[in-house]
Amino acid sequence: MAAHQSGSLLNTEVRQLGRFVAAADHKTMSHDARDELKKRILDTIGVAIGALDGEPIKMIREHQDDFGGKPLATLIGGGKTSPDRAAFYNGALSRYLDFMDSYLAKGETCHQSDNFGAVLAAAEYANASGDQLLSAMAVAYQVQGRLCDVAPVRAKGFDHTVQGAYASAAGVARALGLDAEKTANAIAISGTCNNALRVTRTGALSHWKGLAYPQAGFVGCHAGFLAMRGITGPEEVFEGNKGFKESIAGPFDIDWSKEDLENVLRSIIKKYNAEIHSQSSIEGALELQADKGFTWDQIAHIDIDIFDVAFHIIGGGEEGDKTIIRTKEEADHSLQYMVGVALIDGNVLPAQYEGDRVTRDDIQGLLKRFTVKPKQEYGDRFPVEVCTDITITLKDGAQHTITKTDYEGFNTRPMSWPTVEAKFTDLATPYTSERTRNAIVEAVKNLERMSTREFAEILGNLKA
Repeated sequence: MAAHQSGSLLNTEVRQLGRFVAAADHKTMSHDARDELKKRILDTIGVAIGALDGEPIKMIREHQDDFGGKPLATLIGGGKTSPDRAAFYNGALSRYLDFMDSYLAKGETCHQSDNFGAVLAAAEYANASGDQLLSAMAVAYQVQGRLCDVAPVRAKGFDHTVQGAYASAAGVARALGLDAEKTANAIAISGTCNNALRVTRTGALSHWKGLAYPQAGFVGCHAGFLAMRGITGPEEVFEGNKGFKESIAGPFDIDWSKEDLENVLRSIIKKYNAEIHSQSSIEGALELQADKGFTWDQIAHIDIDIFDVAFHIIGGGEEGDKTIIRTKEEADHSLQYMVGVALIDGNVLPAQYEGDRVTRDDIQGLLKRFTVKPKQEYGDRFPVEVCTDITITLKDGAQHTITKTDYEGFNTRPMSWPTVEAKFTDLATPYTSERTRNAIVEAVKNLERMSTREFAEILGNLKA
């Protein structure tokens, strides 16, 4: 990073962050945090493999085949291209199903596993060890989570990919083994140029809902390689005149010299293929149905009282009506659709968004029987708890109610290795051999013992 003319800016915030990233080592993590990070890597790979036939994924693959790219980084499922394009493609795979992990801060929600595509591409290019890959992923989780904690941007009209611009570049820089100076430049470049609008997730949703973070990963990867070559970025990206704080986030403080790599323990693995704030409601609705024995067509009305963040994002609050559902992108961000289809089909998995499932008469009719309201008490308890009251009134007048404060996969009820492996197996089986699935599971559990290139080779040859 080029020194300021006065020489007075040698300890800018991005430099402090650069030093933290360059020194980060997964070996300093607690055993529990490292174990949870590996679970999330396996979960991310399963979700990515399960998306190989996704409509926009095919479009992106056609786009990349047309444009080409030096074969330096592996595409999950086969083929190679340039690292930045691999970051975009693999990022799109891990994001498309909306089944990846999540992180809940008071004013922001993000998906830290979104960084996997960019980090994997950079680590493969650099012939990084499995140790370095783990350290880079731990850094990306920490940077994104902590920025979401102290610098939320959703209420100001910006997308959570804004914090991701810093996280993806940080993870890429660590994977490339850049020094603190070049790491700071990578982060500054990516953070300056990658400020996305929240319209991505409001109103009628498009393919871009699932591609906004892959784009952030693409830019973060590109920025990392530019910095590797010596390109510099804005010294005061955080605190400077018209920088991130003044223009978007407002004031905040993080002392990066005191940060660890434990943030992954606060992230969440999804039990259902549904937006993260819906998970406790879906689990509650299915438990209530199993306990009381009613069927969906006996339901007269469904009332849900929920924390305010869920109401505004998926319940019909400030981000739009969630009972008008025509596409997968709209369905997986509608609390009414996700709870309703769970009560009809018994689960919420990728099949609940395929073909004409979204537009069938059963779910379209049930959508009209919901009332969703925010509950202040539950908003106050978020994100420590994800509270929801569900009251289902049947046509015969009977009422059944359940209250939930968490769900399996939430950080108060961590998902076990067997459950994570089962989810991975279900998603990956149509596209992989049993031998490959076993190899992926063992590779993730023992990443320290192999190189990233060896790991990527397994991901590129799923039928082996």
